Amino acid sequence: MKRDMYQYLKEWKLSTRRKPLILNGARQVGKTYALQHFGKACFENVVYLNFEQDEKLPGYFNGSLDPKRLLETIEIHTESTIDPQKTLLIFDEIQECPRALNSLKYFCEEAREYHIAAAGSLLGVKTSQEKGFPVGKVNFLHLYPLTFFEFLSAIEHDKLRSHLENIDDCSPIPEPLHAKLIELLKLYLFIGGMPEVVSEYAENRKLEDVRETQLEILEAYEKDFAKHAPPNEIMKITTLWTQVHRQLAKENKKFIFAAIRKSARGRDFEYAMQWLLDAGLIHKSCFVPTPKFPLSAYANSNIFKIFLLDIGLLGAQSNLNPKLIIDGNKLFTEFKGALVENFVAQELASKSRRNLYYWASEGSAEVDFLLEGEHEIYPLEVKSGETSRKKSLLIYGKKYSPEFLSRTTPMNLKKDGNICNYPLYLISRFLQI
Repeated sequence: MKRDMYQYLKEWKLSTRRKPLILNGARQVGKTYALQHFGKACFENVVYLNFEQDEKLPGYFNGSLDPKRLLETIEIHTESTIDPQKTLLIFDEIQECPRALNSLKYFCEEAREYHIAAAGSLLGVKTSQEKGFPVGKVNFLHLYPLTFFEFLSAIEHDKLRSHLENIDDCSPIPEPLHAKLIELLKLYLFIGGMPEVVSEYAENRKLEDVRETQLEILEAYEKDFAKHAPPNEIMKITTLWTQVHRQLAKENKKFIFAAIRKSARGRDFEYAMQWLLDAGLIHKSCFVPTPKFPLSAYANSNIFKIFLLDIGLLGAQSNLNPKLIIDGNKLFTEFKGALVENFVAQELASKSRRNLYYWASEGSAEVDFLLEGEHEIYPLEVKSGETSRKKSLLIYGKKYSPEFLSRTTPMNLKKDGNICNYPLYLISRFLQI
């Protein structure tokens, strides 16, 4: 279970003014496991309700949403006792019962002493559509696929992870250790961070089985499109979904609707794009012509790049050959560096939990990511090869004079004047270092 999330959940448990908690995130990122693990570790009793598996449950929410009545009914149904201090009540797949989702408002207002946590697939989609959603009456926690550091722990490299987490300057990492981390990163670029996929590899160490599990997840996502999206939007959502890896394979990774078909326009796919964002299946990075605080105010939402939620799924969607892992550093440069840029986007989104932005200058230069620090905007250039070229970064530096310029590559940690090179595997430590 993610360390920072576990800490958040423990603090939520102890809070005297807690609200019901909604664990949000894409399908199969481990929401159910996380809540059940937390419940077993921190409570004497867990009452688990799954609205998708138990067809009777939604019927209990058809009448009054009075918390006392609902709790009594749930106790009878589950043959258990719900103690406000000793029991964690889990509403799983809550998107299948909108009134259960709405009931969280009343638990917040009238029964805040109870510990209630909810999770569900496509909750982002449902909560954006429900008129009765309890805005302001719940706490949200978003769950992402495992990061590279979390992947290291999952495959029993905890000491290596701890070493990386304690790095706080730009001193080079010992070369043998750097080489080992590059090999592990290549493995992660193929496997990704979906918990079921990582578990499959940790148990069997077979990349063929890893790919099979990834394809099953991709198939499940497309079934969700057909099950949960409006009928007139299913084809558009599917089209956008299958376009991500194709668009990232272009030299200019900006998303171009005309690349789908000449007559395609952004307004035709607006709902489909938002649906995938709300489902947590993609990350959107918007173009910023002028890097000023706040970036969101200066971003052009009509010019953007799209990244997949998980690097392993991107490789599976692209039918990436496992042999690339042992073929030098070719994996980094595949798809014109698309894997590397998607990896960085995934790491930054999980770490900062903020929107993504990039900068470009009239076609002559492009800085792949802009990040907001406390007092400065930090430019970050991503390079898939071991090259010393940094033209775009230098153009940005000359134009805006930031205190630091940063790039991430497969090369070792190094500082050269005001330019710092971060090895790709260390990018989640970018702002700290």
